[in-house]
Amino acid sequence: MQITFHGAARTVTGSKHLIQLANGKNILLDCGLFQGLGKETATLNASFGFDAKTVDAIVLSHAHIDHSGLIPKLVKEGFSGKIYCTPATYDLTKILLQDSAIIQQDDIRYINKKRVKSGLPLIEPIYSLDDVKQSFTLLDKEEYKHWFKVTDGVEAMFTDAGHIIGSACVHLKITEKEKVKKLTFSGDVGRYKDMILRSPDIFPQADYIIIESTYGNSLHDVIKSPVEILDYWIQKTCVEKKGKLIIPSFSVGRTQELLYILNELSLENKLPKVPVYVDSPLSKDATEIVKSYPRYFNSRVSKLLITDQDPFDFPGLAFIQNVDESKSLNDNHQPMIIISASGMADAGRIKHHIVNNIDNHQNTILLVGYCEPNSLGGRLMNGEKEVRIFGEFYRVVAEVGSMRSMSAHGDYEDLSQFLACQNPALVKKVFVVHGEENVQLDFQQRLINKGFQDVVVPHLHESFFL
Repeated sequence: MQITFHGAARTVTGSKHLIQLANGKNILLDCGLFQGLGKETATLNASFGFDAKTVDAIVLSHAHIDHSGLIPKLVKEGFSGKIYCTPATYDLTKILLQDSAIIQQDDIRYINKKRVKSGLPLIEPIYSLDDVKQSFTLLDKEEYKHWFKVTDGVEAMFTDAGHIIGSACVHLKITEKEKVKKLTFSGDVGRYKDMILRSPDIFPQADYIIIESTYGNSLHDVIKSPVEILDYWIQKTCVEKKGKLIIPSFSVGRTQELLYILNELSLENKLPKVPVYVDSPLSKDATEIVKSYPRYFNSRVSKLLITDQDPFDFPGLAFIQNVDESKSLNDNHQPMIIISASGMADAGRIKHHIVNNIDNHQNTILLVGYCEPNSLGGRLMNGEKEVRIFGEFYRVVAEVGSMRSMSAHGDYEDLSQFLACQNPALVKKVFVVHGEENVQLDFQQRLINKGFQDVVVPHLHESFFL
């Protein structure tokens, strides 16, 4: 068989790994959207590097858009096979893909207004809501820890990755010429001390491993807890400076963690009486889905549920639904906390909130996880004094803070613990994906030092025979 890396190769987003079997069957691991790569983003999303009609099935690790976001485009171009995922991923993928189509539609409408004034041709979204709805008919739910048939000669099993609700590591048993090859794809690996979710599961010995490396050369900040750090920024911004705390946040995973922390501060009477707005209809829907899967919570949250029926709710919290309500926040100059998607600040309502608040020193833009260096969030995190948003330049007057310790991705110690169940001598090859190139190369050396003998960092569209 052959595997080709059509995404998340020497970059973080766009996860897509195509397995081509000797019997002519083709299995795609994830079908993610490239995000936050500046001018390259549109070009990368325009072409898969393979024919969509030749793919027989998709095995989806989790719902995040950089892993699922090009499924509707694949369907639009002729894919008609099954998409296998866990039940929670099934629920989350449906709302995330709809939101992705709506964000594209809204952003392109805004951009096209400017293009018309400049005499430039109009652009179109990658896919429509109709393409999204067609993809829903192909989703197939499978529970953790049982083997199921994907296609002739291929069985798969999901184990909990601990990254977001429903996230999975994908394990394949591929039979060719009466020989069985075992391949594990990590998806995104969560943290072993996640504030909400269970730790990643151990998994069977693999012959080949595809492993993410987002934080493959760093450790998360353990000096201060996320609760202490968020409390600091709330006090400094909303109480001392009487400004707005603007938090770009992924709707799935990160937003629920923030609400959990804010609820904890509220229970301890540490949360000042300032309104907290979650400006994302998707985040409200995602939070309801997260609440519906308490069996995936860790023991700490399970105990809290005995005394607190909703650990994601507290006095002063409001979910913003429509655009008019969202715009009205810009006319309100009182101290407040605004949590809005996306997490890298590259799409959605958060861009409008940043535009309207970036020129005021009283305000803070707080980045709470990984941001691609070329994304708006990445440029703010890197200290740029002027940023371009919607084609116009804005001076960065507001304070910019970060909480990298909140990442749902494991650091190199978490990734090492994840691989600890494997005998390196029995692993024929490890592929390092989903990371910035320098991070991947550092993690490659770390794995070699741990006894993995053949560790490769693939280039985009590079193929390997297994």
